[in-house]
Amino acid sequence: QVQLVESGGGLVQAGGSLRLSCAASGRTLSNYGMAWFRQAPGKEREFVAAITRSGGSTYYADSVKGRFTISRDNAKMTIYLQANSLKPEDTAVYYCAAGIYVVSRSVAGNYEYWGQGTQVTVSS
Repeated sequence: QVQLVESGGGLVQAGGSLRLSCAASGRTLSNYGMAWFRQAPGKEREFVAAITRSGGSTYYADSVKGRFTISRDNAKMTIYLQANSLKPEDTAVYYCAAGIYVVSRSVAGNYEYWGQGTQVTVSS
């Protein structure tokens, strides 16, 4: 089992920044590919960013490229999402996900474990 708990969300003004954290417990985090997804009101859950098991490669949705950075610290059993230059359209609940064998990084079904989410609200 892997348990994931997100934190760091909040209310920020457009142009501001947040650093989201996802703390894992249970199995060794280095065994898992990790990702962030988000879901806005009335919208389907969408891919935000992914990072490989060693942290050697990262992948981003077009909507966040150049603004968001995903990273991981396997020793601390934590992954992060640094979100800069936030826009109102970034408002969503952000979810951390872990997958033991990820084939399609941007597809939610590839991930076995999910956190409960942290709310990010960006005001205009």
